[in-house]
Amino acid sequence: MDLPGWQAERHAEIRPALLRSCEKLQARPAWRAVCTKASVLADDDAGWRAFLEQDFVPHQLLNADGSTTGLVTGYYEPLLMASRTRGGPYRWPIESPPADLITVDLAGLYPQLAGMRLRGRLDGRRLLPYWSRAERSRYPVAPAQVLFWATDPLEVFFLQIQGSGRIALPDGQRARVSYADQNGHPYRSIGRWLVERGEITLDQASMQGIQAWARAHPERLDELINANPSEVFFRELPDGDGPDGPPGALGVPLTAGRSIAVDPQSVPLGAPVWLATLVPGRSEALERLVMAQDTGGAIRGGVRADYFFGSGPEAGLSAGRMRAQGRMWVLLPRASAP
Repeated sequence: MDLPGWQAERHAEIRPALLRSCEKLQARPAWRAVCTKASVLADDDAGWRAFLEQDFVPHQLLNADGSTTGLVTGYYEPLLMASRTRGGPYRWPIESPPADLITVDLAGLYPQLAGMRLRGRLDGRRLLPYWSRAERSRYPVAPAQVLFWATDPLEVFFLQIQGSGRIALPDGQRARVSYADQNGHPYRSIGRWLVERGEITLDQASMQGIQAWARAHPERLDELINANPSEVFFRELPDGDGPDGPPGALGVPLTAGRSIAVDPQSVPLGAPVWLATLVPGRSEALERLVMAQDTGGAIRGGVRADYFFGSGPEAGLSAGRMRAQGRMWVLLPRASAP
């Protein structure tokens, strides 16, 4: 394939992530043959390269304006100190969806809107937009079930941005939470909010830069957090200390370094994607095969990806630094129309 860096790729490393996509895609006629072939293919770079070149066709992704480059960011699975009971340093809630949050799947009435949902609350017989993050803190709204109480409100906020996380409990046990729902308000970057107000420069608008500003201005923490009206709610998963990554929007565990979040209106979930961008904080090329297995509130457009770095502090450091331009090609089975 005529893709930048294709010859140097270790093609067999995509096998576990691709087989996970096949768990969801193999029932579709266009994917059945390639998934069957992948399931019996030996763990060999030459064989996997031949398979990908013979059975898939790359299609370069474009933005709405026809441009071929877009933003690549990173995300990870953080680890939070939290308790199942409130008390002492454990004061900040990690919540499940509130009882009055109504989610309407529009595909039943409008098939062309498949995958899109309307969220709101009832006021008598009217369906109104659900409360924003700031409104929930000001008005007497229906309570959500608190899954855990964390020690740091900023860490809870970034947990919502990442969409999943692991919980370290006081007794040494581990738990895991994953995305369950969202309040329906659009995501707004607090990094951009700080840049627009001259609080930090664009180069400082990484996760670490935002955290440093917040630690230096604790009196403005609520103002900073409420600048993003979007609020995410969670569900608890049983495998709190398992080796797999958290489940993505496709419904399969993510693979560190091989899974990305995309805009499903532009990239079919589950498909392989060739990503050509830069290593976080360096000018070194990052060119590799990844799988479109997740989505995100800030991930919109054809050439837009969020690269999953894995779990823990080191992954968080890389994810916080990841902000580069990139190009993308989606690989579709030859039997599938783009």
